[in-house]
Amino acid sequence: MVEIIQAQNVKRRDLIEKFGLQRTDDAQFFREWQDDLPELTDLEKQTLDEVKGDYIHLSEYEILEPVVKLVVLAPLLRLAGFYRAPFYLSAEKEVIIESEDEGTIVRGRLDLLVFTPDFWVLVIEAKKSQYSLEAGIPQALAYMLGNPHPDKPALGFVTNGIDFIFLKVTNQGTPKYAESYSFTLRSEDGLYTVLKVLKRFAQLFRE
Repeated sequence: MVEIIQAQNVKRRDLIEKFGLQRTDDAQFFREWQDDLPELTDLEKQTLDEVKGDYIHLSEYEILEPVVKLVVLAPLLRLAGFYRAPFYLSAEKEVIIESEDEGTIVRGRLDLLVFTPDFWVLVIEAKKSQYSLEAGIPQALAYMLGNPHPDKPALGFVTNGIDFIFLKVTNQGTPKYAESYSFTLRSEDGLYTVLKVLKRFAQLFRE
């Protein structure tokens, strides 16, 4: 009997046991979030300071996922250049992945996908502010395993509006993944670093 798991309910253990996903601590595996990060302009920093201020003001009340996307994600993606060629955006894209023994299917709709006609560029999972990133990481990893271009690495981005983490999955042979450090909006330069990484990702797909 085939087991069907909704993506929002998937656990890391499911991905390890049923899909063979392995974490790697190889320091060279995921350099994209560390190397050759671009500098930000004063205007970009000012815009991010405004995003931070807006979010902190709004956080006096519960911030739900749609507000996280509007207040935090939208300006980050715009500043990173993902609204311009060669990139496109898709929302609520259905993704289905099936284990090799065909015994397990994970099904769900990813929040946002940055893509070009040839590649998935960035899988984005957003959660409301009350959720830990741990609630979104397995879900994002599952979607990244569904990348229709398994010969290319999949990059991911998970946020709850306050905290941010980047992911990388390779799916040739044994699927492997790694995580970046966690960044926070509440630190002095957390949003600055997040934008630098996003801009670097955009550069990689333009090169």
